[in-house]
Amino acid sequence: MNHSYRKNVVIIGGGPAGLGAALMLAKRGWKDITVIEKRPSADYYEPDKSFSYQIDGRGQKLTDLLDITTKIADLSVPSNDFYLTLIQKDGKRKTTKLPIVDSKRKMAYWLPRASFVQVLYQEIQQHWQDAIQVLFNIECIEIKQNLDRLEIITQSKNQEQLIFVPNLLLGCDGLNSIVRETLHQMSERSHLFDMQKFPSPSAGLKYKVLSLPPQFPLSEQPGDISQSTMAYAIRSNFQGLKKAISLGLLPLKNQDFPRTANIIAYPDHQIWQLKTKEEVADFFKQAFPQIPIEKIISPEEIDRFTSSEGGKFPIPQYCEGLYKILGNPDNNEGTAVILFGDAVHCFPPDIGQGVNSALEDIYVFQEILADTQDNLSQALPQYQKIRQPDVQALIRLVQISYPWQYNQDPLQKRLWSLNLFLRLVLSKLLPFVFHPHSFVLIQNHELSYSEIVAKSNRTTQILLILTVLTILIFMGSFLP
Repeated sequence: MNHSYRKNVVIIGGGPAGLGAALMLAKRGWKDITVIEKRPSADYYEPDKSFSYQIDGRGQKLTDLLDITTKIADLSVPSNDFYLTLIQKDGKRKTTKLPIVDSKRKMAYWLPRASFVQVLYQEIQQHWQDAIQVLFNIECIEIKQNLDRLEIITQSKNQEQLIFVPNLLLGCDGLNSIVRETLHQMSERSHLFDMQKFPSPSAGLKYKVLSLPPQFPLSEQPGDISQSTMAYAIRSNFQGLKKAISLGLLPLKNQDFPRTANIIAYPDHQIWQLKTKEEVADFFKQAFPQIPIEKIISPEEIDRFTSSEGGKFPIPQYCEGLYKILGNPDNNEGTAVILFGDAVHCFPPDIGQGVNSALEDIYVFQEILADTQDNLSQALPQYQKIRQPDVQALIRLVQISYPWQYNQDPLQKRLWSLNLFLRLVLSKLLPFVFHPHSFVLIQNHELSYSEIVAKSNRTTQILLILTVLTILIFMGSFLP
């Protein structure tokens, strides 16, 4: 049976961007907001998508607006308490504290994706049920244009179809966005909603996630167990780019929550060629003799890991079009459409800006809504004009900031480290001439992505000029 509903706002995607946008609109006084989410619940745990987020100052612009930053902090490990223990193949350990190289950096918070989404959903349940309805287990299967309106056709798990006709449609549905694809099909400029792709050394890397028990043993010694708030990097006994691996664990405040270990490697790595759970179990046993691997990874988890397809880091990409307006939505005679987050810009997790850039998208939009008194016909074009340069700059930052951190090429990583150190030292000695590395500048939430790229390019140009002058002076010293 089909049912059709008039809705003020429909949001496709109930992740951080979708729920954050719903809360922002509700706080501005919008009503009748419906969020469509295909997952069964806000706290649904998916082992291969059990990411950890670092909510930095950029993302906190929105969480501050929503008055939930304190709730996030209570569930998180703060950046000033970030400790990493490196466990070498011979069992030697070294613990270091994450350096804070930017004094303007606002406190950032580490927490699992599921915990962050749950905070947003609980805020809706506790304070905004009269304005926001979140529908789980429902997927948008088609968007149709009917004169100056869009009809959102959804389908539930029991095959029941619901049709929504909104004045405002928000695409918060990720890289494979049905909202963006619909706009692409409707657009007269065929390239406007095409994703433009750019190369990156980290694009295409394959990853899988291992679920580990809370406070797992680090050795056979009694009481030698992992700390939930500690990050770990466990090196394998293997050598070579196609065999060596590391287990990377990010900090977690809840000591009863399962730990997750990320394995990231090129698609031709040996670990991805293993087909049976016996092969995988034997690989891990040989790779990590310094830890009691059989007590850490259960046979059931080995089986799940083996059968999992894992995922791949996406190519850095964005589209030029951020919105479309049909008819006159401000007079309830049309539909306005806007894209947020991965639906408009997607990239590998090198610089930790995936969730933060999405939250900043929403914050910028709410500022424009405030300036235009929620007039969509004025707000959406203004949003694209202001936000599009930062979207382009963000993709550039992903390419240059820290793409070699996964040990794909040791030489390139050393060169990157040298470049980081050189810029850091020069910026301390001559701060009015040189700027720190872009990876450091990103930590300053007061700088836009465009400003960071401009500062980085300026320093690069000065370094190139000095290099050329040095070479010319050196060559001139040998001339008669």
